[in-house]
Amino acid sequence: MQEKLVDRFLKYVKFETRSDEKSPAVPSTQNQVDFAKNILIPELEAIGLSDIRYNAANGFVTALLPRNSQKTFPAIGFIAHMDTADFEAANVNPLIWDHYAGNDLILDAEAQVILSPKDFPALKNYVGQTLITTDGKTLLGADDKAGIAEIITALEAIKAMEGLEHGDIKVAFGPDEEIGRGADLFDVEGFGCDFAYTMDGGPLGELEYESFNAAQAVVKIHGKNVHPGTAKGTMVNAIKLAIAYDNALPQNEVPEKTEKREGFYHLMGIEGNVEESQMTYIIRDHDKTLFEHRKTALLSLAERMNSELDEKRITVEMHDQYYNMGEVLKEDMRPVDLAEAAMKALGITPIIEPIRGGTDGSKLSFMGLPTPNIFAGGENFHGRYEFVSVQSMEKAVAVIVEIIKQSQGYGEQ
Repeated sequence: MQEKLVDRFLKYVKFETRSDEKSPAVPSTQNQVDFAKNILIPELEAIGLSDIRYNAANGFVTALLPRNSQKTFPAIGFIAHMDTADFEAANVNPLIWDHYAGNDLILDAEAQVILSPKDFPALKNYVGQTLITTDGKTLLGADDKAGIAEIITALEAIKAMEGLEHGDIKVAFGPDEEIGRGADLFDVEGFGCDFAYTMDGGPLGELEYESFNAAQAVVKIHGKNVHPGTAKGTMVNAIKLAIAYDNALPQNEVPEKTEKREGFYHLMGIEGNVEESQMTYIIRDHDKTLFEHRKTALLSLAERMNSELDEKRITVEMHDQYYNMGEVLKEDMRPVDLAEAAMKALGITPIIEPIRGGTDGSKLSFMGLPTPNIFAGGENFHGRYEFVSVQSMEKAVAVIVEIIKQSQGYGEQ
């Protein structure tokens, strides 16, 4: 199993599937379509799944392992995303480190890119294991091609198990999760599952059924540009107003200074000149009330600053992105209970903590498909220091199989 799992993963990550937030297409990039049609569909056919489809309307590949029993089993889905994040994703060249000894790993000697326990203490958890890293020039793509490889490998193993009774098992591999649009058009009714899991988590044991509430805000600032030699009393510098706006927000409520259930404002980008400037923020909080307070604070700050200026110069355009899936899953804990039991049966200690982010499950849960998130085995996602443990990937496969083994009786809420 390990050889097949690793071979799949290495093949997947070498296929560039970066999504593009600026593209209106579905999927946002053609490479995701090519990956779905030329890589995933042939693999699903090769392991003998049925009802294999590519849905051009939403970019999802779906397939079915049909039920083989009349006993009470739920229909269970396993979901992962094809796209990678907004970081260099072409020409991925994975490095394999057998029997990791806890030392520094030199990913790129020329550029001095070093994966070190000094900077990433979690590396000490992987002594003796096999790690797959980047070569220091790109991301790896374990988020979420590790999840795809694990799901396909697990279904191949389940299909080969004689005497294992199960209900319908469905898979879905979708686009554009990293830009927050992947699940928007997913056909929940057509998928036809009682519940599902995204295999999109991090280290071994993660089992997450709470996520952030999330919004994006674009702050646009209109200044007044005149010749600096005669600017006194006339110039309004939009860049300076942008700086003042950001400085007026709570400076400790940012990603780099928060953890656990603490929310934040995150300045994602700033651009412009004296005449026109623009800032893009994301707002995150697990608590719905605090989330709404944060959104109100951004709007109120703009109103206050406008009242102090000669005219309305600051506008805020805001939209919600997703909500805390815990609100749904707390009403139907079957998938969480089943995954927790499966992990414990395998000697894995479940780590049940809120995600400081979101997954496709955040949206899918509110669309009627309860979907907690399970570890895929990677760390340091979205950059050149990303890595994944082969042993953690194997255990993710084992968890999927064990969920199916223990699923009898979870079909009725």
